[in-house]
Amino acid sequence: MGMNKREIWKLIYMLFLGQIVSFSLAVTSFTSSLIADLGANAPLTQSFFTYLSLSLVYGSILLCRRRNIDKLQVPWYWYVALAFVDIQANFLFVKAYQYSSITSVTLLDSWTIPWVMILTWIVLKTRYSVWQIIAAGICVVGLVLVLFSDAGVSGGGGGSRPLLGDALVIAGTLCYALSNVTEEYCVKKKDRVEVVAMLGVFGVLISVLQISFFEKKSLEEVKWTPIMEQN
Repeated sequence: MGMNKREIWKLIYMLFLGQIVSFSLAVTSFTSSLIADLGANAPLTQSFFTYLSLSLVYGSILLCRRRNIDKLQVPWYWYVALAFVDIQANFLFVKAYQYSSITSVTLLDSWTIPWVMILTWIVLKTRYSVWQIIAAGICVVGLVLVLFSDAGVSGGGGGSRPLLGDALVIAGTLCYALSNVTEEYCVKKKDRVEVVAMLGVFGVLISVLQISFFEKKSLEEVKWTPIMEQN
């Protein structure tokens, strides 16, 4: 049975949203790589503004929708855990740009796919077809080739320590997978606005704590000029 007109437009809309997300991720990757090349070592600070934006936008929507937000649909400590894991994923990815190339980091980001498939199969009981498993296997083979390629790269366009950067990316993809699977479950079963708002609020709080402990000195060493001098 073919799709009706409404379903076709819905599919087109979803594809359009996916392209917007892809473009946004590409811009973020380019910006993170550029900041790393300019000598700034502040991955937590970069992510802080993302969580601040989420908390301001979705937090405002949540306050307008509810007079009382004391009764969350998901316990607050789960939001703390979700925000913590998400922050570590962003930290590892941004940190990887200091050691590896933007190409390797972007390609290895696909490691999130097999992690997500494994986690959804275990936690959400999702079942995948043989073709989906084969496609994921081909993806993993390609990513392994990227690792072998970086193992033979010394400096230059491959980054100063490409294998370390690749390891940080792979660790980040696991954190992203944990975060994404949790978010998928919550937005489908609970309140999407609450989930995103609380992710932003607790993300801001945890980011501020981590920045004050681990990144304060790095921020003080940054030379804030129109074009930062490399260290």
